[in-house]
Amino acid sequence: MKTTLFSVRIIMLRDLVQKAVYLGVGIASYAAETANSNIKELGNHAQKLVDTLVERGEMNAEEARRYVDELIREAQGEAIAHGEGENKQPRRIEIITDEEEANPDPLAQKTPAQSQTEDVEALRRQVAALQAELQRLNRQP
Repeated sequence: MKTTLFSVRIIMLRDLVQKAVYLGVGIASYAAETANSNIKELGNHAQKLVDTLVERGEMNAEEARRYVDELIREAQGEAIAHGEGENKQPRRIEIITDEEEANPDPLAQKTPAQSQTEDVEALRRQVAALQAELQRLNRQP
C-alpha cells in the first residue's frame, strides 16, 4: 500500500510541476504578445501624430520618419530590458547547491560553455539518481 500511495504522490507532484511549467510558458507568451501589440499601437499613434505635425508644417517628412523609428526602437529596447519581446539569448538560471554556497571559489573562472556542460552533466546525474530511486521504490513490496 505504501508503494502505491508513494507512486500516486509522485505522479501528482509531477503533474503539478508540469502544470506550473505550462503556466509559466503561457504567461511568458502572453506577455510577449501583449508587448508586441502595445509597441504596434504606439507606432500607429506616433505615426498619426507626426502625420498631423507634417500637415501643419511643424515637422518635415524626414524628421517625422526618424522620430517614429526612434520611438519604436526605444519601446522595443524597454520591452527587451523588462524581459518582454524577442530576446536572442535565453536568460541564464543558476542553481546553487549547499555545497557551492559553503565552498565558493572566486578564482575558478569558467567559460559559459564549460559551466553549461557541467550543469547539464549534473542534471543528468540527478535525473539518473531519481530514476534509480523511483525504480527501487516501485520494486519494494
